[in-house]
Amino acid sequence: MRRALGLLLTTAATFLLVAAAARTEQGYQWHIPSWLPPPVVPADNPMSEAKVELGRRLFYDPRLSADGTMSCASCHEQARAFADARPTPSGVTGEAHPRNAMSLANAGYLPVLTWANPLQTRLEQQALVPMFGESPVEMGMAGREQAMFDRLRREPVYPPLFRAAFPEREGVIDLGTITKALAAFQRALVSAGSPYDRYRYGGEPNAISDSAKRGEALFFSERLECFHCHGGVHLTDSLVHSRKPFAEYAFHNTGLYDRDGKGAYPPDNTGLLEQSGRADDMGRFRTPSLRNVELTAPYMHDGGIATLEEVIAHYEAGGRARGPNTSPFLPGFHLSGEEKQDLVAFLKSLTDRDFVNDPRFADPWKASP
Repeated sequence: MRRALGLLLTTAATFLLVAAAARTEQGYQWHIPSWLPPPVVPADNPMSEAKVELGRRLFYDPRLSADGTMSCASCHEQARAFADARPTPSGVTGEAHPRNAMSLANAGYLPVLTWANPLQTRLEQQALVPMFGESPVEMGMAGREQAMFDRLRREPVYPPLFRAAFPEREGVIDLGTITKALAAFQRALVSAGSPYDRYRYGGEPNAISDSAKRGEALFFSERLECFHCHGGVHLTDSLVHSRKPFAEYAFHNTGLYDRDGKGAYPPDNTGLLEQSGRADDMGRFRTPSLRNVELTAPYMHDGGIATLEEVIAHYEAGGRARGPNTSPFLPGFHLSGEEKQDLVAFLKSLTDRDFVNDPRFADPWKASP
C-alpha cells in the first residue's frame, strides 16, 4: 500500500534548533500546551509579535483584492476554524473556485498546504496564489502589485507596523514583507484546546461524554479504519513539527466520483494527477485535519457533502463511486444508530471553542480603524 507521496528530508538537529529559536525569538511566545511541539519556523521568517499582528491586519484587509471587496478572511472565517461555509468560494470576478476552502487551523504543522499540490510547502509562497493567481481568479491582484503597495502605504496604521515587524528591511512594503507577515499570522493559528485535547492529553477524564468516548473507540478501531488517514496529534497523516526529523504527507482517493467506469474525477478536480501526470493519482487529495470538523462543513475537496452524518454514511458505504484508485482504507462497515451518534459525539469533541473565539485572531479592523 502506498500511503505517502514522499518525504521532505531534513535533520532532527535542524528542527530542534528551529524549535528553540521559535520559543524565544524577539520575545514571541507560542500559545500552545506543553504536550504540543511548536510549528517549524523557516530561518528567513522568524516569528515576532509585531509580525503576527501585522499579518493579522493584512489577513482581514480587503485592500489586498483588486476591487477592495475581498480579504483572506472572506474565505477563511474564524468562527468556522478559518474555513468557509460555501461548498466552493468565488473570486472578485465571480469565477468559482473548484475546491473547498480548507481550514487554516494548525496550518503551520502542514508540510503540504493545498488539496493536491505537493509543491506548495511554504505559507510564504502559498500566500501569492489567492492574491495573484489567474486560474481561477481569487483576489485578482495580478499586474496590480504597485497599486496594492500604494494602498497599504496610504493607510496610517501600516507604515509603523511594517517598521516594527521588519526593522531589518526598514519597514519596506513589498511582496516579501506582506507574504512573510501573512505566513507568520497563519503559523500562530494553533488550535489545541478542544474537550478531546483536555481528555486525551490534559488529564481530564470527564472532559468528554461517555458517548464521545465510545465514538473514539470506534474511530480508532480496525473495523472503521478512520485512524489510518486521520491519526496523530492533528488527526491527519500530513504532519511536520519542530521535534519531527522528517515531514510526512499523503494523498488518498476516497471514492467520490467515477465518471467513466474507470474512476475518472471531474476534469477540474482530478487531484494529484494534475501535478504528477500518473493515472493512479486520479482523485487523490491530501487528508484534511479533523480538528474543529464540526465547524468546517461542507466537506470533501469540492464541498460536496453537507453534514457529518452524510460523511459517515459515505464511508459506511465504502465510498459512493468506487474506482480502481479508491483507497484500501475504505472497506465499508455498518453502524447502528447509537454508534453513529457516538461517532458524531467524538467528532464534535474535537471543537476548540476558545480558538474560534480568541481575540488574538479576530478582525482588528472592527475594533479600531
